[in-house]
Amino acid sequence: MKEVKIPQTLITLAVLVAIWFVPAPEGVVTEAWHLFAIFVATILGIILKAAPMGTMCMIAIALTAMSQVLAPGDPGKSITLALKGFGDKVIWLIGISFFIARGFIKTGLGNRIAFLFIKIFGKSSLGLAYGLGLADLVLAPAVPSNTARGGGIVYPIMKSMSMSFGSMPDKPETHRKLGAYLTLNSYNMNLIASSMFLTGTASNPMCQKFALNLGIKISWMSWAAAAIVPGLCAFIVIPFVLYKIYPPELKKTGDAPQIATQKLKEMGAITRDEWMMLLTFFILLFLWMTGDLLSIDATTTAFIGLVILLLTSVLTWDDVKAEKGAWDTIVWFSVLVMMASSLNELGFIAWFSDLVKAEIGGLSWQMAFPIIILVYFFSHYLFASATAHVAAMYAALLGVGVSLGIPGLLLAFMLGFVGSLYGTLTHYGHGPAPVFFGSGYVDLKSWWIKGLITGLVMLFIYMVIGGLWLRVIGYF
Repeated sequence: MKEVKIPQTLITLAVLVAIWFVPAPEGVVTEAWHLFAIFVATILGIILKAAPMGTMCMIAIALTAMSQVLAPGDPGKSITLALKGFGDKVIWLIGISFFIARGFIKTGLGNRIAFLFIKIFGKSSLGLAYGLGLADLVLAPAVPSNTARGGGIVYPIMKSMSMSFGSMPDKPETHRKLGAYLTLNSYNMNLIASSMFLTGTASNPMCQKFALNLGIKISWMSWAAAAIVPGLCAFIVIPFVLYKIYPPELKKTGDAPQIATQKLKEMGAITRDEWMMLLTFFILLFLWMTGDLLSIDATTTAFIGLVILLLTSVLTWDDVKAEKGAWDTIVWFSVLVMMASSLNELGFIAWFSDLVKAEIGGLSWQMAFPIIILVYFFSHYLFASATAHVAAMYAALLGVGVSLGIPGLLLAFMLGFVGSLYGTLTHYGHGPAPVFFGSGYVDLKSWWIKGLITGLVMLFIYMVIGGLWLRVIGYF
């Protein structure tokens, strides 16, 4: 398979040229308009899969520097500004967290945690669903790749459990026995866990960065405090909802705790590396939670965690070098953040906000708020990348909402939460989706229909219960 796809590349190039040569609208400087053209073309290329995300972002850097949109007439400064995203602390927070996540997988601690929860809760299919979900939730604060968390740790165990009870991927007549229910449930629990922590999924720190550009400060602890109530409510409700609308034929799974116990015996006693990984995990949580009081930045905390793992040889430098997902994420996050931040600095986001405000300015913020959230949520049908969606729309919609009087923290958090939740809609909606859908347990029609239902339920929980909770804790 060729890495670069010619038809999609030509479409992307055509869009770039079309926007570039259209005169900039009144109120928008030419440089901002040209950067917008590069940005739109990059996002479109990612959506169409014209080339890998990293390739598209390298092209974006080259075009940004070559066109000198960030520093007209100064080629040296142009390339410096085009690369400024690589020096952003948010980028390194998420990159280093990927390295830390490798420790959970390498030591086997992630699997041990999952089997422990299955041992405790696995006597029924519903209990098994909660056990797998709890494993994901516990790992979420320190494993920012929900693909690694869901696809690398939870999915293999979920599939193994399903097959142990006769629900086989290659036998469609057995899918509804257990595998189909656990597949959809594990995926949805992954999305809920992703929404609950700043480090729960890779795009959350990007939301933090865009919010800060508009003067809205979000910390690791404030995100966790905002998400804890709606997240736990969704965590409790969604397995029951799926149990009703997509029930497993097998209600009792009495052998699951025995299977988990056997797996734990095979793993043996907790190793020294697992203990060090667990200690590092608690140090990270403590420093992230108390960072504001101790004046320790979240990125600094991530560096501390990584150094502990390296000094104790839980991870080696070869492990760090081999973590391709982390380095890939650092590259394309840096570029997308650079372009989105620069658009804000050049006044494009403010102009767009004023434009939309002129169209719907007559609405109260209470009316505008659900409209913006629903537009953001359902527009995800058009995106195959959660990160591309966040990069394309988060800052713009946040700017629009704030200009209409919506409380900044309320909208910033809700858009951030939706950046995980909208993944439920499609089989390509978030990183782990292709892994779970690829099991074959759930057909396409069921995935989309059930995804719409669970998505609406989660939206209701986060907007109503979550909104009330944010009011109670004084965030607006």
